[in-house]
Amino acid sequence: MSEIISALFSIDGLLIGLACGVVWLWMASQSRAARWALTGLLIVYLSLSVNGVVRVISAPLRQGFHGFSISDAPPAPLAIVVLGAGARTVHGRTQRLGLLTLGGTARVLEAARVFQLLNGASIVSSGGPPEGRDMMPESEVMRRALVELGVPDSMILLESESKSTRDESLLTAQILRQRGITSCIVVTSDTHMRRALGAFRRAGLNAVPAIATDPVSLERPSKRWVPTQQAVEFSQEVIHEYVGLAWYGIRGWQ
Repeated sequence: MSEIISALFSIDGLLIGLACGVVWLWMASQSRAARWALTGLLIVYLSLSVNGVVRVISAPLRQGFHGFSISDAPPAPLAIVVLGAGARTVHGRTQRLGLLTLGGTARVLEAARVFQLLNGASIVSSGGPPEGRDMMPESEVMRRALVELGVPDSMILLESESKSTRDESLLTAQILRQRGITSCIVVTSDTHMRRALGAFRRAGLNAVPAIATDPVSLERPSKRWVPTQQAVEFSQEVIHEYVGLAWYGIRGWQ
């Protein structure tokens, strides 16, 4: 499902739509419907490439959340769970290197901050490998970043098999219950948090949110109202979350 959404709401999707519209116009040059379809396509994709517009569209997903503080922590024993956001593996001739996305980096930074606030709760780094040959699990890429930020490696637990948010909730719940932990602080983006909390609570955990800072929010304000590639990627995430919330609700996963 995520692959379909990414393909539709991307530059590739725009080009395919424009190509279909041009063919339609050539076949029916007097068709008002073809002209309106092309105009609508342009408006939709232009809107989805502007961060300020997408932030408005995503407002219902973000509503009700605030920055985590020590008073928000659930009763001990507890753990911090940082969810993956799509790490990438770059292969050289003899070695490979895992790279975090902007969103993944923001989540790791927030997890490290919460770790310092709580003075030493364990962190579950959650995320399996992306599709492809010899790819690194995102959990391992995030662990390296956490260690660089001062989190002791001995305090990091890995969940390296998940392919979806539901997988992350079920596998993480299993890891934590084996250690007698039923409460956790879920670290993810504001748009992903509603679905993530629903899944973790459905898995039987007392989960509270810790919102990662949106990297794009720190850019100069004027850039929020011009088309950018980051806004296109953000729009994919937002649409994915709306579809995901509906799907999880239908399946009873939250």
